[in-house]
Amino acid sequence: MYQTINENNTFELVEKKSRFIANLMYVESKLDAETKIKELKKKYHDARHNCFAFRVLEDDSVYEKSSDDGEPSGTAGAPMLNILQKNNLCNVLVVVTRYFGGILLGTGGLVRAYSGAVSGVVDSCDKICIELGSEFEVKVDYSKLQSFQYYCKKMNIRIVKASYGELVSCRVEMENGVREMFWDDIGNKRVDVLDVGEIGVKYIRV
Repeated sequence: MYQTINENNTFELVEKKSRFIANLMYVESKLDAETKIKELKKKYHDARHNCFAFRVLEDDSVYEKSSDDGEPSGTAGAPMLNILQKNNLCNVLVVVTRYFGGILLGTGGLVRAYSGAVSGVVDSCDKICIELGSEFEVKVDYSKLQSFQYYCKKMNIRIVKASYGELVSCRVEMENGVREMFWDDIGNKRVDVLDVGEIGVKYIRV
């Protein structure tokens, strides 16, 4: 079992006039992480460095990636990734933006600053468990949407995404312990849905 974060957070550290802004966020996949990195680089386009590290669970294994983004090799990305590893965090991305203050920090100073920024943002976040669960696509009539939402809340089933067309199409995820009860409730009409399909297994926050 791994840990992830309950909500995104930001932490700022100043070292010899250089500002280090750490953004820690939940990500679903490698693609999600890469997309958010691009968004943050665009947001902080005037910064000298936007270093990152992320860990995601995909295909029953942990995928890791980090970048020094122009800082001396090994002074940013690797120390940042090390903090995520030590905290057993997965499906998280941390980007540390540096605004240079005019004073060189040296390799040791850079490692301490980037590690300190990541430690600060990690320590300030609520952690929750992440484990293997199931993901479904469910189609619901508009008249039954409210009762379906109530059912999901009661059963601790998370509605990840809802699309509105002729019907409401809901992507939901649940713990494996809830999966059999969910199928049973559909079969016995205790929950009124028009169509349901199992997408597959997925690591989810619990």
